[in-house]
Amino acid sequence: MVDPHWQQPMVRDPAPGVNEVDRSLVRSVAWTGGAKWASQLFAWASTLIVARLLTPEDYGLVGMASVYLGLVTLISEFGLGTAVITLRALSDQQIAQLNGLAVLFGAGGLVVSCGAAIPLSRFFHAPELAAVVVVMSSTFVITAAKTIPSALLQRDMRFRELALVETGRAALLAVAMIAFALLGWRYWTLVIGAVASAAFSTGATLVLRRHPIAWPHRRSLMDAVTFSRRLLTARLSWYTYSNADFLVAGRILGQAALGAYSVAWTLANMPIEKITSLVSQVTPSVFSAVQHDHAAIRRYLLGITEGLSLVTFPASLGLALVAPDVVPLVLGVHWQGAIAPLQLLALSAGMRAITPLLSQVLTVLGETRLVMQYGLLCAVALPAGFYVLGTRWGTVGLAIVWVVIFPVLVLPAYQRVLRAIGLSPRDYLRALWPAASASLLMGLVVLTIRWAAGADLSRPLSVGLQIAAGALVYGLTCVALHGRRLAAFCRSLRPTGVPQPAREGIAS
Repeated sequence: MVDPHWQQPMVRDPAPGVNEVDRSLVRSVAWTGGAKWASQLFAWASTLIVARLLTPEDYGLVGMASVYLGLVTLISEFGLGTAVITLRALSDQQIAQLNGLAVLFGAGGLVVSCGAAIPLSRFFHAPELAAVVVVMSSTFVITAAKTIPSALLQRDMRFRELALVETGRAALLAVAMIAFALLGWRYWTLVIGAVASAAFSTGATLVLRRHPIAWPHRRSLMDAVTFSRRLLTARLSWYTYSNADFLVAGRILGQAALGAYSVAWTLANMPIEKITSLVSQVTPSVFSAVQHDHAAIRRYLLGITEGLSLVTFPASLGLALVAPDVVPLVLGVHWQGAIAPLQLLALSAGMRAITPLLSQVLTVLGETRLVMQYGLLCAVALPAGFYVLGTRWGTVGLAIVWVVIFPVLVLPAYQRVLRAIGLSPRDYLRALWPAASASLLMGLVVLTIRWAAGADLSRPLSVGLQIAAGALVYGLTCVALHGRRLAAFCRSLRPTGVPQPAREGIAS
């Protein structure tokens, strides 16, 4: 059932043609993908260097602050950016009022966080936490100024400019964190780096796109605020269950366990983080542009899902397999406690890379109430699992929840999305088959090499051999078993000058 608040009082702008969206999608993915991979290289380098200079306690302290600050960030944003992207009938005056509302929320977040700093430090039994929370809270005001301008850039699909901003931000953050760590700033390395990164991103965004600020009026923004409120509830639910594991680790397992789990989570998501954030940045604009064309939504959902799986499935499985050798080799032996949770979190990362598309499709279809209800379900079930399994098995128990319970909770959302757009489960699974089958064969080869090598090879040589063989086998399997399908997938991403009807799938 379509959300009654979805109907807007003004006539919508005509949606661009499917072929025009195809061209925009390809350009957007190319630019954003290049930026994300460049940013990933900076992130990998800085994380590996900084992790050797800092301690698990340093990461654990900032992790405690991040649990709270992430929550306030979601509230202060209020889903206003998504409303601007999706609700294309908003007038310039309404957008200006939303811009003013975003700034007010950011300022409110700063005030609330300053008042909560000392109680939080007492809750986590960490006196240093109060100052960390106060300093990091300054990012609320900084980022609030770019919420609406950034959304307008995304709606206009100006992803080239956004990509350049992201690359510059990542480079600045990497250099700053390494410099601060070498200076012996300990956990302030992570704190000041985050503030500097936010300031650069906001400044660059405002240079590219500014919009007037007006005082918000409730009557004028009623539909947009209703839309945003439901999305906010869903995002708060997401934040609750996606950070409940960190809360359990910090409160029950201790600061060192939280530090090890935080690093494991970071490493597990590094191979896919930039890919999924790329998709999250591009696809809302794409789905919004064709929100009234279910055939086009089916085609984009299948194509993007297949492309994501081809990259994230082998990366996630490969990291899980080589983690026992990579962690002590790269980070040092004092990070042994991160190996087991890293392996489990890496296994779940591939699936978590494709599930955000579900809520995006439901949102553009006006099913914001369903998105909210699904989020609330996960916010109840997952934290309960973290508490029960985490108390029993520590950080490994926390990771097991993502591998076992989360996939079960996702199934109802899949069923609703596929039914809403008229897509059969068989066609959806068919889009995942090339990546899944090639990844499984790659995993068998990597395990065979590890078993055959035993202790005869040095750790660096063994890791290099496993990675090289796995990548080779995966590539050859994709070409040999799924060559025609991959060729059809590539053709579907190649826009032509002649408008084509929306196709039902990637390959015929």
